Amino acid sequence: MTDTPARLLKLLSLLQTPREWPGGELADRLDVSPRTIRRDIDRLRDLGYPVEASRGAVGGYRLVAGTAMPPLVLDDEEAVAIAVGLRAGAGHAIEGVDEASVRALAKLEQVLPSRLRHRVSALQNATVALTRGDGATIDPGTLTTLASAATGRERLRFAYRSGDGARTKRQVEPYRLVSAGQRWYLVAYDLDREDWRTFRVDRVGDPYATGARFAPRALPVDGPPGTGGGEARGSGGGGLRGGGDGGGGGDAAAFLARSMRRMQPELRLDVWFGAPAEFVASRLPAHLGAPEPDGEGGCRLRSSCTDSLEWVALRLALVDCEFSAYGPPHLVEYLAELGARLTRAARPGGLPG
Repeated sequence: MTDTPARLLKLLSLLQTPREWPGGELADRLDVSPRTIRRDIDRLRDLGYPVEASRGAVGGYRLVAGTAMPPLVLDDEEAVAIAVGLRAGAGHAIEGVDEASVRALAKLEQVLPSRLRHRVSALQNATVALTRGDGATIDPGTLTTLASAATGRERLRFAYRSGDGARTKRQVEPYRLVSAGQRWYLVAYDLDREDWRTFRVDRVGDPYATGARFAPRALPVDGPPGTGGGEARGSGGGGLRGGGDGGGGGDAAAFLARSMRRMQPELRLDVWFGAPAEFVASRLPAHLGAPEPDGEGGCRLRSSCTDSLEWVALRLALVDCEFSAYGPPHLVEYLAELGARLTRAARPGGLPG
């Protein structure tokens, strides 16, 4: 193999498999001399790849962990597997999948050859995943479009459906995507309304980047946002501008949290579980808080959230242990109603029909 760049990529692909490669075997694989292999290894090291060499009668090379993450070389099957996994996680809003996975998906799909992009779509369309939360699913293509535009500081246009069903056209300067357990949100500056907004991504339709670049604005950090039209409204200050990554360094997650507190009443949870705190914590979404041991083999959760009453009740039941809710009162009432309904469902003989 006389093409040096192609040979280096092939060598790197071999070294990224978890094994040690004898120099002679690498030379045979690439149809070059052992001396060429040694020179190519030095080139990879100069590029930042931590290649470790072992001495002895049968010396070998292997790629080890370094101080930084170097670029990876993926074959077709590996690229398809990663893209399908990222799209499944992002598209169904699985807890624990955050903006980093969407950025990775955007980068990967940007460089996928058309033949591989077709395979990814075919696998995705043929797969039915078990989802959580309220069942709101998201087109992974929408997420990657939003993520790419936010990273590239490119204005977006999209159709938006508010909570009351009203449909509008929006032109925004995207700031950040935020994963909030059950759902994804876009924090952006709305150009027509001249203010900051947060949009539920599952209500965004037909997004496309306009090609117009923008200088990042500073995200408001003071004052609680208001509500309106199915998306959260900012607290003014939209005219501020800032430099650097993302503008003035505002916290998009904190901005979204303030928006959600105004959009939905806060639930102050007080729940006892008849299981160790570690077990309960592993079954609850992290944003609901961490339970504390109560000294009697159980634990108690005292925290606040802005999730819907119905969703919180179901998540408590899914912990799969005995529990007692002490507050808030409307959660206790809802659990009693839900329990009675489930009891009736378990005795279908007493129902009409």
